[in-house]
Amino acid sequence: MTPTPTGRWTPTPTGGDVVVTRTFRAPIEDVWASVTESDRTARWFGPWKGEGRPGGTIQYQMIQEEGAPWSEATIEVCEAPTRLALNSPGAHLELLLSTVDGGTELRLVHHLPNADAVGDYGPGWEFYLDALVASRDGTPMPDFNDYYPSMRDYFTALAPAQG
Repeated sequence: MTPTPTGRWTPTPTGGDVVVTRTFRAPIEDVWASVTESDRTARWFGPWKGEGRPGGTIQYQMIQEEGAPWSEATIEVCEAPTRLALNSPGAHLELLLSTVDGGTELRLVHHLPNADAVGDYGPGWEFYLDALVASRDGTPMPDFNDYYPSMRDYFTALAPAQG
């Protein structure tokens, strides 16, 4: 399988954002549950445990990464069912959900201080959101090797070189 990259880079005053979007034929509350309930995140990203509230700290496991490491994040914003913002070392993320055409659009926004790592993060988020789609549709999980390094050049070309 050769997935097509869909993400984009948006410059910001503090760096830039990698934005990857998927649309689901499902109610917003159901998609929200897929990205916030530990038993459902375990199906595509990994489980989490801890204080699932604004200001709370969670530990999450990235099951698709080598060694399936556990990491820590602080929940900055949790506005069900439309916005979740997390901050962890190296990752400031937002999941933004909206109702569109009878379904739900999910935008994953990874705020970066500069464009240096866009070629590494973009393919990973494409992979994880396709894994979310597969977990919801009951289709086979994607293979990370189909995303990286093949999408690296696409994402690197989106962002200007840092000077």
